[in-house]
This record gives sequence, structure tokens and C-alpha cells, in this order.
Amino acid sequence: MNGPIRVLVMAGSRPGPDPLLSGSGVSTKALLPIAGRPMLAHVVAALRAAPEVGPITILAQRSAELAADPALVGFADLHFADSGQGISASLAAALPEGDAPVLVTTADNVLLTPAMIAEFLAGAEDSDVAVAMVEKRVLLARYPESKRTWLKFRGGWWSGANLFRLRGRRVLPLLDFWGRIERDRKRGMKIVAAFGPALLLAVVLRLITIQQGVARAGLRFGLKAKIVPMTEPEACIDADKPADVELIERILAARP
Repeated sequence: MNGPIRVLVMAGSRPGPDPLLSGSGVSTKALLPIAGRPMLAHVVAALRAAPEVGPITILAQRSAELAADPALVGFADLHFADSGQGISASLAAALPEGDAPVLVTTADNVLLTPAMIAEFLAGAEDSDVAVAMVEKRVLLARYPESKRTWLKFRGGWWSGANLFRLRGRRVLPLLDFWGRIERDRKRGMKIVAAFGPALLLAVVLRLITIQQGVARAGLRFGLKAKIVPMTEPEACIDADKPADVELIERILAARP
């Protein structure tokens, strides 16, 4: 990698009520306290501690509210920008000119560590689009109580780890496509079906691995796409539900 990588952190709110915010006293998920500080502060601290990371931009509908939070004051090279309503459109608007790579993560990726960042970026180095994922056996060996959404392929079941590497604006056609299917992001087979019946059949019959499937999907857009398997099970535990928050706080309490 040529120099520190630019980072985009998706910290917006999805439409509708969020069960995590009920009775919390905060108006946006990114500021929900976990282990004594806003979840976004955990993510920014991990990013800033990683030597591979350069400028960090936080994207949210009300970014000024996040920028004013005391827990986020004092981080070097930290910027805030207002986003749109959808992830894909917000990313497309925030990508810098050219094809320099960008690292993307989310405000609820609370267990992120510099080691995870280094592992992912090393594995993503030669790609246009890279996605971090954790295989089911890796997660359940340490956290059998964790409930995830799984994509079932030959050779394993996989869950997303909220780390992505994009090669600048050359991924815009893929983001435009994702914007049309984003509402089905939790329905794995609907996502696969959007790439065509041949890929869907291959996945249903378990004829291909997830690496092969993602590579085929990327070719549709002229992109080299790949999966980066993560060795740390915590990489796919994000703060979506109250049970997730409880587990995350236990894991953080056990860390040095």
C-alpha cells in the first residue's frame, strides 16, 4: 500500500425506530454509550491507532452533532460530512477523485482493532473491491451465543465484518447497483439473485465458494472483487441488537 489509506466511517441512522436507542437518552446510534463512551469513539480510536490509516471522515445525516461530542474531540485528522439517506449514495458522493483505495467501516464496528485493520488491508491489497468476512466456525468456536446473518456457500457459512476496501471511483457502477438492492441487505439469497440466475443456482447448489461467487459478481462490473477471511471472530460482532451490546461490553471488559 502506498501511504496511509483514507477512511470513511458510515455513522448515519436508518429510517424508522432503533430498539437500541429506546430509553438511552441519545438521538443517534453512533453516540450510544458502550463501555463508557460512544460507540463511534471506540471505532475512531482503533482507526487512529492503526499506522496504515490516514485521514478519517465521518459520514452522518447530522454530522455536526457527532463533531460536537466531547469524546470525539482531539483526534488528529478527523473530519465530518453530512451524508444522504442511503449507504451507497453517501459513499458515492464521498469518494475522492481517481482510483486511490478507500477503507470503509461503520460506527457500530465497536470491537475493531488495529490488528484487524492490518489483516484486512494486507488481504485486500490487490483488489478493486474487498469485503471482510468471518466464517461461522470461527465465530461460534469462541462466541456460540452470538446470532449473525449467514451467507451459505460451498465450504462454509459467512457473516460480514463491516470492513470494505474500494478502489476509488472505479467502483461507482457497483455502488449504483447496490443502491437498488440495499433494502435487501439482510436477505442473502435476494442479494445473490440480483446478480443473475446462474450465480444464484451455483450458490443454492453449493457449487462455488464465497470467494468464487464474489469474484464472479465483481466481473459483472469489470472489477476484481475478493473476500478477506478474518481470523478474529470479534470482527463480525457489531452493535445491532441489545444482546450484541451486552456481548461487546463483556469482550471489551476482558481486553487489556
